Amino acid sequence: MAKKYERIADELRQHIRAGQLKPGERLPAETTLAKQYKTSVPTMRDALGELLAEGLIDKRHGVGNFVRKPPQRVERTNERHQWEKDRARAARNEREKTGATEHDTGLTASDLVFKARYRETKADEDLAAAFAVPVGTRLLERVYRTYPRDGDAAFSLVCSHLVHDVVAANPDLLDESNEPWPGATQSQLHTIGIELDHIVERVTARPPTSEEAEELGLQKGVSVIVLRKISIDTEGRVVDVSDVIMPGDRTELVFTTRLERW
Repeated sequence: MAKKYERIADELRQHIRAGQLKPGERLPAETTLAKQYKTSVPTMRDALGELLAEGLIDKRHGVGNFVRKPPQRVERTNERHQWEKDRARAARNEREKTGATEHDTGLTASDLVFKARYRETKADEDLAAAFAVPVGTRLLERVYRTYPRDGDAAFSLVCSHLVHDVVAANPDLLDESNEPWPGATQSQLHTIGIELDHIVERVTARPPTSEEAEELGLQKGVSVIVLRKISIDTEGRVVDVSDVIMPGDRTELVFTTRLERW
């Protein structure tokens, strides 16, 4: 049998989802809600804590509890890679129309704020094994953040690594001021004659670090989805290793598997 705070949380949850409590609306004070539900204030706080952990409400200390505006959901499919490859050889004006985030969210470029930071680094044991290069090999590290223009929580935290000496064949690929690059990584690699053959993605989940929770705007108890994307070219070389950290409360991973017919 559900505990009392769980029954209260469920009723409030239904009010929110039915639109009876609207985004941005302030909930009554905890003492008022406790009287309304004929319970104690600690029990009421437990109920509100459930909604807070689910991301349905925000608690503003000293102000109160508010119904949270539903965050923008992201649908990431494995078909996005072929979509990106098909665009790699397209004209620049065609590639500029829609980026990967717009593709995954349905938003437009004017709805987004994009940030990129590059630096040179060296391969540790993990990345050296992924690239099949010696430890200490020079890498180009690229950190990407994309935010909704009307919000301060990133859609995801992306850290991409390329072998420095490979991409240095085109100096433009070493300059973060050229971001956002129309067509993204596959278009960048195309400028140095690299065509991707396949991409391997490994997905896990874990609790976020405090920094990740802050950047992604996560409530307590929400996990992150961790995706490692390994891109292999037509010669069998690993040319890009990207780690993508996504909020578990608003990211849906969709995998479509084409099966050969009998």
